Amino acid sequence: MLSFVDDGLIIAQNNFIPILNSQLFCSYNVLSNLLTDFGLVIKHGKTEIFHFTRSHGEFNPPPLDLSPLGGPVLHPKDFWKYLGFLFDQKLTFRQHLDFYSNKALSTVKCMKLLGNSSRGISPLQKRQLYRCCILPIALYSFQLWFYNKVPLSYHMKLLNKMQRRAAIWILGTFKTSLSEGIEALAGLISIKYHL
Repeated sequence: MLSFVDDGLIIAQNNFIPILNSQLFCSYNVLSNLLTDFGLVIKHGKTEIFHFTRSHGEFNPPPLDLSPLGGPVLHPKDFWKYLGFLFDQKLTFRQHLDFYSNKALSTVKCMKLLGNSSRGISPLQKRQLYRCCILPIALYSFQLWFYNKVPLSYHMKLLNKMQRRAAIWILGTFKTSLSEGIEALAGLISIKYHL
């Protein structure tokens, strides 16, 4: 009888990538031998590798060759998805914010369909929907990237764009309206105060 391990995680830390790869190779070897002894199977094709870095320049770590152990040659990923969080190599969380702000924007676009029913919904109901359904999506896990002294211009630009679209939807105003004015009329506080 064969059983499968759902998820596993090996963490290693070293400033020198070749030493780090050798540590990961040894750990993977020990882990695969242990799991084989217990009658468990590793799906080598689902194995991934990811590196964090503090370097300011371009970072291209070499691949990890697991072929002597029956595994693949692992090329480091650009981002790592874990429990709904998207981590990039330098922890800027741009992919994370891109994903969730686009998800919130598409939700705003889909909510326009609610206003096309026979009677539609009032601006008060639209604002309530925005606050209950869209803001939690857009601000999912903001505690990871919103902390003291972090550069926030990129993050705020995306979130302000999302809130502007929501305010236009709530009020049914023109796209050329000023953001601060329509947010005030829609009864929405600025995104930075939500954070």
